Amino acid sequence: MIKKVLIANRGEIARRIIRTCKQLGIQTVAVYSDADQNALFKNDADEAYHIGPSQVQQSYLQLDNIIGVAKQTNADAIHPGYGFLSESPAFAERCREENITFIGPQADILRLMGSKIEARKAMIEAGVPVIPGTDRAVGSAEEAVRFAEEIGYPVMLKASAGGGGIGMEVVHSADELKKAFENNSKRAASFFGDGAMFLEKHIQNSRHIEVQVLADHHHHTVHLFERECSIQRRNQKVLEEAPSPSISEQLREELGRTAVIAAEAIHYTNAGTIEFLVDESEQFYFLEMNTRIQVEHPITEEITGIDIVKEQISIANNQVLSFKQEEIVRKGHAIEVRIYAEDPVRFLPSPGKITALELPEGKDVRNECAVTSGDTVTPFYDPMIAKLIVYGEKRKEAINSLEEALRQFNIEGIKTNIPMLQEIITYEAFLKGNTQTSFLSKYYQPNSGGN
Repeated sequence: MIKKVLIANRGEIARRIIRTCKQLGIQTVAVYSDADQNALFKNDADEAYHIGPSQVQQSYLQLDNIIGVAKQTNADAIHPGYGFLSESPAFAERCREENITFIGPQADILRLMGSKIEARKAMIEAGVPVIPGTDRAVGSAEEAVRFAEEIGYPVMLKASAGGGGIGMEVVHSADELKKAFENNSKRAASFFGDGAMFLEKHIQNSRHIEVQVLADHHHHTVHLFERECSIQRRNQKVLEEAPSPSISEQLREELGRTAVIAAEAIHYTNAGTIEFLVDESEQFYFLEMNTRIQVEHPITEEITGIDIVKEQISIANNQVLSFKQEEIVRKGHAIEVRIYAEDPVRFLPSPGKITALELPEGKDVRNECAVTSGDTVTPFYDPMIAKLIVYGEKRKEAINSLEEALRQFNIEGIKTNIPMLQEIITYEAFLKGNTQTSFLSKYYQPNSGGN
């Protein structure tokens, strides 16, 4: 049984993992960079160790340093959170070699699903619908143009090893595609060490729906229903809700069933998310699989009552899932918004010192926050500093709670995207649940002052 967990991450997700570990009586070890000397997550853990300079390449991506701390502290498990090394096959493999439990899937699964091209092939073999596109890496801009002309514009250009919207771009013509191919290939090579690109038909007016799955080592796989994640900026999610307000019960059941089939087909274990695009006729397509815990996992926890981090640890302990699919009950509605330290007009990061911070309170309000008053938001990491989650018996109640919570959320010294979030939830399209992936580009105009 796991007795001590090293959290190979930072910020709010590190705090979230530590909280569940404490509830389970598991000792925790934090690792931190120069920039996180005074971070809240460092103080939450039972032990904390410095692993390098502020730059991620020299700290949170330093596999050897993290493994070294785990061995030094006799940590018998590592939870990678999301981002950083969470989907690194090399990290998972190294943990196995060092006899440290990696709280996540096996390295070969990370490798398979980490390649969007190979993931497509696996899903096709499993009978899961995929978006029409290339079945291999496209070798040049000219080849990309030839394929795009076959399937028709617009097309979505994607990095095979990409994530977080990096290396993705919708293109509408050959000239656009030639320019986008070179730029995105270079960017993907820089971020992921792999510049391989592929193409998919761009599904217009689509919705982004994802399904949370849990799978143990004893051939039991379940889904925890879906999340609506269509409100995005630059392919990065801004607001998520569960359940989706925009799909039929028939599609809901089919998505859940398909997600389980997909996970079982690749012998998946631990927590994962199958992401789909859904078109206007409710035809759905596999998009990708995230082989880790998701930023937006709290809304699933709120509507099911299941602690996903606890289940991750239980699965890593080789325990059987304590519930069957028919025992998982969906109740109420939950919404999450991501609070970014950024200018809500220009969308540029807003580093600086937080001079005041007051978090909203209430029985249906949940805060996952990485900072406090007096902290400095640095330019070294993702600008997301908090997540605000609200719950209601009905969607309307959740929206009302969110509106009040955003009004209570007071942060001074830096700019945040709170004004944008406050405006989004007043739009008629949002209130009706008509949240397609084009939502922000279609409706949101900075400083527009209304609907």
